[in-house]
Amino acid sequence: MAARGHVQDPNDRRLRPIYDYLDNGNNKMAIQQADKLLKKHKDLHCAKVLKAIGLQRTGKQDEAYALAQEVAALEPTDDNSLQALTILYREMHRPELVTKLYEAAVKKVPNSEEYHSHLFMAYARVGEYKKMQQAGMALYKIVPKNPYYFWSVMSLIMQSISAQDENLSKTMFLPLAERMVEKMVKEDKIEAEAEVELYYMILERLEKYKEALDVVRGKLGEKLTSELQSRENKCMAMYKKLHRWPECNALARRLLLKNSDDWQFYITYFDSVFQLIDESWTPPAEEEHSLEGEVHCSIEQAVNFIEERITEESKSSRPLRGPYLAKLELIRRLRRRGCNDEYKLGDPEELMFQYFKKFGDKPCCFTDLKVFVDLLPPSQYTKFIRQLLDVIPLAAAAENEVALPGDIKALQQHLCVVQLSRLLGIYHAMEKKQKLAVVRELMLRYRHGLEFGKSCLKTELQFSDYYCLLAVHLLLDLWLEGEEAAVWQCLTLLEEGLSHSPSNAQFKLLLIRIYCRLGAFEPVSELYSSLDAKHIQHDTIGYLLTRYAGSLGHYAAASQSCNFALRFFHSNQKDTSEYIIQAYKYGAFEKIPEFIAFRNRLNSSLHFAQVRTERMLLDLLLEANISTSLEESIKSMSLSPEEDDIPWKDLRDNRDLTVLFSWDPKDRDISEEHRKLSLEEETLWLRIRSLTLRLVSGLPTLGHTIQPKNSEKTAENGVSSKIDTIRALLQQLEAAVDSGKKFLEQKIQYPVLGPPPTRMAGFFSNGSCQCQTSLFYLVSDIYELDTNGLDSAEIQERIGNSFKSLVERLTDLFNKCKGDLIEVRDGTLKTHPNLLENLVFFVETISIALWVSSYCDSVLRPFKSNLQKKKKKKKESSVAMPPVFTHFLDYVTELQTLTSNVIDHIKGLEIILTALKLEELSLKDTLLLQEEKKFTKTVQGKVQSSYHHSVQEIGELLKKRLDTIKKLKI
Repeated sequence: MAARGHVQDPNDRRLRPIYDYLDNGNNKMAIQQADKLLKKHKDLHCAKVLKAIGLQRTGKQDEAYALAQEVAALEPTDDNSLQALTILYREMHRPELVTKLYEAAVKKVPNSEEYHSHLFMAYARVGEYKKMQQAGMALYKIVPKNPYYFWSVMSLIMQSISAQDENLSKTMFLPLAERMVEKMVKEDKIEAEAEVELYYMILERLEKYKEALDVVRGKLGEKLTSELQSRENKCMAMYKKLHRWPECNALARRLLLKNSDDWQFYITYFDSVFQLIDESWTPPAEEEHSLEGEVHCSIEQAVNFIEERITEESKSSRPLRGPYLAKLELIRRLRRRGCNDEYKLGDPEELMFQYFKKFGDKPCCFTDLKVFVDLLPPSQYTKFIRQLLDVIPLAAAAENEVALPGDIKALQQHLCVVQLSRLLGIYHAMEKKQKLAVVRELMLRYRHGLEFGKSCLKTELQFSDYYCLLAVHLLLDLWLEGEEAAVWQCLTLLEEGLSHSPSNAQFKLLLIRIYCRLGAFEPVSELYSSLDAKHIQHDTIGYLLTRYAGSLGHYAAASQSCNFALRFFHSNQKDTSEYIIQAYKYGAFEKIPEFIAFRNRLNSSLHFAQVRTERMLLDLLLEANISTSLEESIKSMSLSPEEDDIPWKDLRDNRDLTVLFSWDPKDRDISEEHRKLSLEEETLWLRIRSLTLRLVSGLPTLGHTIQPKNSEKTAENGVSSKIDTIRALLQQLEAAVDSGKKFLEQKIQYPVLGPPPTRMAGFFSNGSCQCQTSLFYLVSDIYELDTNGLDSAEIQERIGNSFKSLVERLTDLFNKCKGDLIEVRDGTLKTHPNLLENLVFFVETISIALWVSSYCDSVLRPFKSNLQKKKKKKKESSVAMPPVFTHFLDYVTELQTLTSNVIDHIKGLEIILTALKLEELSLKDTLLLQEEKKFTKTVQGKVQSSYHHSVQEIGELLKKRLDTIKKLKI
C-alpha cells in the first residue's frame, strides 16, 4: 500500500504491521492491530483510516464510512492519512470525497506541490474540468513547470468537449486555450512534443487547418518525433481538410517511394489523383508543382507509377504485397468510374492468378484477394479456381483418391483456394451428395494436415484448422436445408478439432453458437470461460453468453455470467479515470478525449443496458417470493418505477457480429441492413423488458391504503400518484408490444452465424406477453377496488373475469410447454429448445402472477377482517361475502393446481431425459467415421446433461413458487 516510503514519519514503524496485514488480505488482524495501536495513540489518524479499510473489506461499510468521516472532519495533512483515505474512498467508489480531502489540505498547506497535484488528479477522477483548470494554474504559480501549465490548457479543451453548447466551445473555451498556448510559443517556452500535440489539437478543433499545418511544417513540428511519420500523417490530414490535393498527392507519392508497402498512402494517392482529374488541375509551367514536390494528375501517370513500384519490388529482397494489390485497386476504381483505361494494367483474373502464385502460401492471401473478387465475372469463377488448383504442388494420387499437399506451403495454398471456392459460391451451388463428398474430403485434408503440426504447442493453432471450419460451414448449410443429422456432425467435428487445437477461438465460438441454437447451455459456460475474453471483449462478444443463459433455464449460470459482465462495466468507470490521470502525468493529451469517448461508449452500451435489466429481473425471479421479499429486493436494487436509467437516444451497439469467420458470398453474409434490423429488434425487446421490470418494481409502492371514496389521489406538488405511474408504464408497454409485433411481421431471417434473434417472437407466440400485460391491468383494477371499496359490483365482476381469463391463458402457455425436449427420429436426435424457452417464460409469468396475487391479498385481507368485525357486532350468522373473495380464492386454487401440474410435467421430463440411452442411437450414417463416434457420444451426452440441468433448475424454482401460492389465503 501507499505511504510506507516516508521514513521521516516516526509512526511508520508502528503502522507497518497493519499495512502488511492489509496487503496480505488479513483484514481482521489489521483491524485488531489498529485497535491495539489506537489504545496507546488515540490521535494516530492513519491507524483509524487503516482500520476503516479493514472494515470496508470485511463488508462493514457503514462503520468504515463513519470512521473515515471522523478523520476527514479533522482535515489531516499528514501524507499517511491522506493516502490511506484516498485508497478507502476509491474502494467505496466515492472519488468525490477525495477532492474535499485535498481541498482542505491545500488550504492548510498552500505551497505544497504534492497536495496541489493530488487535488488536480482528484478533480480529474470526477471530471470537474473547470476546477482542474484552476488547480492546474494554481500549481503553475507555485511551481512554474510547463506540464502544470498545459494541464490547465488541456482542462479547457475538456470543458469544450463536454460543453452542451458547441458555440460556447468554439467561442470561449478553445480560443482561450489557443491564447494560452500562443503566449508560451511567443515566449519560446514550448519544450516537449506533448505541448506541440496539444497546440495542434486545439487548432484542429477550431478548424484552423492552415494554422495547424503551419505548426506541423514549422519549427515546432520538429519536436514531433515519438511516432513514425507523425509529421507526415498530420500534414496529410490537414491537406485533406483544406482540399489541397496537389500537396496530398505529392506527399503520398513521396512516402510510397520510401515504403511501397504502406497501404494507407496508396489510398490517399488514388483519392488525390482522381480529385485532381475531376478538378482538371494542371501543374504550373515554371514553378514547383506543390510544396511537397512532384504531382501526378492523370491516369497515365498513376498507371506508370504503380508499374514502377512493381518493377522496384521485383528487385527487393523481401516480397512486398502493396504494389500488386494497388494495381487491382486502381483497376477497380477505373471500372467504377467507367474509364476504358483499365486494360493498360492487365486482366484482373491474370493479375490475381499471378498474385496467388507469389503469395498463395501466406495466410493473408485469401483476405487480400477477397476484396477484389468482384472484379471477376461470375462465368469465370470455376475456371479461375481450376487455374489456381493447377499450380499447387499436390502429391500424385491414384484414381478416386485425394491428392494431398506434401508440405505446409502447399497446404496453405490449397486452403486459400478452398476459401475462395466458398466465397465465390461454388459450394453453395452444389447438391446435397456433392456437399457431403466435399465435407469428407475437407476432413481428410484436415486430419492429414495434423501431421505438419505435431510439434505445435497447445497454445498454437494447427495449420489445417480452416479445413475443419469450412467443413462445419458446409454442414450448417445442409442443416438449414433440413438435414437434422448435419448439426450433430458439426458439433462432432468441432469437438474433434478442439481436441487437437485447444486454443482455437473459432472452434469455441462456433460450438457456443450451435449448442445455444440446440438449447444446451451447460457446455457453453466452460467454452466461453476458456476463450479468456479480455476487457472490451466482455462488451463485444458477451452477448453470445448472456443472450441464452437465462432463457434456457440455467439460472445460476445466467446470474454468474451477468455478474461477470457487470463487473467489467462497473470497473470501467474507475479504470478510465486512472487512464486519464496517467495520460496527464505523461503528457499523452491526445489520448484523454479518446478515454472519455471510450468510457461514454461503454456507459451507453446496448449490452450493458440488457445485462443490467436481465440481471435485476433474474434476481427478482430467484429471490423474491412474496410481496415483502419483493419489496426488500427492489429496495436493495434501488429500483424505482419512475426512473429510467437507460440512455435510449445514445444506445451504442458494440457487439462484434463478425467475430465468427465467414467465407460466404456477399449476398449470404451479414449486411448493414441486418445490423440495423438486429439493433432495432434488440432495442424493442430491451424496452419491453425494462418496462416489465419497472412495472414489477411499482407493485410494492402501491401498498394497501384506505382512501376516501372517489378521492383524487395526487401527491404533493402535483406529482401523480403511484398508480398513475403504473398506468402510464402500462400504456408504454402496450406501445412497445405493438412496435415489436409490427417488427416481427417483417419475418426477418438473419444469416445462420449472424446476430442471434431476441426472445421477442417466443414471448408473443406462446402467450406470455398477453398474460403479463393482463396481470398488470389486474393491478390497476385491484387498486380501483382498494380506493372505491366493495360497493362496486362492476369492478368485482371485472376482477373475477380477469382471474378466469388469466388461468385460461396460463393453461394455454403450459400447453405450449408440453412435448419431449429431446426425441429420436430415425436414429437422429432432435432437440426442441423452444419448449425450454416456453417453460422459462412460464416460470417468469407465474412469478409475476404470484407478486400480483400477493398485492391482491394485501388489499382484500383488511376488507375481510372489517366484514368479520361487522358480523360479530351484528351477531348475524351470515353476512353476505362479496363475490371478489370467492373469485380470488378460486383463482389461487386453480393457480396452485396448474403449478402442481407443471411440476409433475417437469418430473416426467426428468425421467425421460434420464432414461434416454443415447449410446444406442444409430451411428451408421455414412458421414460418421470410426474416430468421430467418440466425439458424437460426447456431444450428445453434453446436450442431454444440459437439458437435464435446465429442467431441474426450472423445477426447483417452480416448487418454491408453489409453496408460496399455498400460503395465499385471505
